[in-house]
Amino acid sequence: VRGAGFATKGWTDDAHRRSKENKLDKAFPTFMSQEDLNCSLVGVCDLFDVNADMALNASQNDVRPGRKSNGSATRYRHYSELLAQDDIDAVIIATPDHWHSRITIDAAKAGKHVYCEKGLTRTFQQALDVYDTIKETGMILQLGHQNRQVEANDKAKQIIDQGLLGPINLVELTTNRNSSWGAWVWNIHKDGNNKTIDWDMFQEPSPNKIPFGEEALKRFFRWRCWYDYGTGLSGDLFSHDYDALNQILGMGIPKYASSSGGIYFYKDGRDVPDVWHVTLEYPDRDMTVLYSATLSSNNSRGNRIMGHDATMMMGGQSNVGSVGGFIVTADSESTQYRERLKNGVINSKYPIFSYSPGSKQIDGVTSATSQYFANKGLLYTYREGKRVDPTHLHIKDWLDSIRSGTQPKCNVDVAFQEAVTCAMATESYLTGRRVEWDPVKRRLI
Repeated sequence: VRGAGFATKGWTDDAHRRSKENKLDKAFPTFMSQEDLNCSLVGVCDLFDVNADMALNASQNDVRPGRKSNGSATRYRHYSELLAQDDIDAVIIATPDHWHSRITIDAAKAGKHVYCEKGLTRTFQQALDVYDTIKETGMILQLGHQNRQVEANDKAKQIIDQGLLGPINLVELTTNRNSSWGAWVWNIHKDGNNKTIDWDMFQEPSPNKIPFGEEALKRFFRWRCWYDYGTGLSGDLFSHDYDALNQILGMGIPKYASSSGGIYFYKDGRDVPDVWHVTLEYPDRDMTVLYSATLSSNNSRGNRIMGHDATMMMGGQSNVGSVGGFIVTADSESTQYRERLKNGVINSKYPIFSYSPGSKQIDGVTSATSQYFANKGLLYTYREGKRVDPTHLHIKDWLDSIRSGTQPKCNVDVAFQEAVTCAMATESYLTGRRVEWDPVKRRLI
């Protein structure tokens, strides 16, 4: 909820201290400069008492000048109680993935607009159910891909639409992480126990149940490591890169998806892979998209959109010196640039175009995980030279759409494309076969 303007006192105090100690740490001034979205946090529901208390704290932490004083939000033990409140217009769903579809559907049927974190759903059938419900109810849904607000993606789309890359036949997307946190080995809270955690409710929608104990604590706090609660790399990281590419190219759901990988490094009982490769095939566009991920190497490879005439490099290897930038380099065998390459006007070793938002500014991004998110444009972006939190922009986009009756940038149509594509890749890994999308019968073959 920090993107909506609500932060705990602990976070604001710590961020303020860090900004004083290090002028490069801009988290606090970025938060303080956020536009007031004219909304109130009036209800919270969490299955862990500590998290619920933090949300209550955030609901009444008046730190920004001129902000209206907030009363404390009300805590609800079950989300259905929250949805029954007439003074609640919209909900933010930031639960583990296995709860997304049920809460989204119930919220829409209760007349509440929905901001749902990615991935949209855990299964293919859930994606169909969510899509149909949102369409039937007319509620506004925004999927939490804040990269939709990253300026670099809009600039990349403009360049590609102008034909600077020529025909695009191959795209490479990558994820590189090399830390326990980046592999979802998150801390088990010292106050986590059977009195502070509603474990039975947490696992209620999951296909497999276990009694509360040490294993349950691991699964509660590190839920991304198991298919019972999420889809690992698919819904967490692949979904971001796919959605950003879909924003740029508008390629939609692939005809075929195949994937492979394994658990090669983290032998901790998880059942989701830590190395994973996905191939998406778009025969109608003469294009293949490759996704390659490892959680045991931090050697950032960036993303590449490869055209006959030029290649666009985005992310960690674009060498443009800032978050969310990219470069375009002409191909030595380009048809479009042949004469200019021949007479030396263009050199294929150097960029013909580069985009570097905020290049004159230096930001204090230190940890490897933070740098990963920064390179993807997920921590912040720039608008008119000003650093802005893309999550804040994404929530603003959602609220503006609710008020105006328009559709947000990551609406249910593009959210459905993400959910189906991720489901195809996940299904391929779990079954060991290539998965085909049948758009007429809306089924996976």
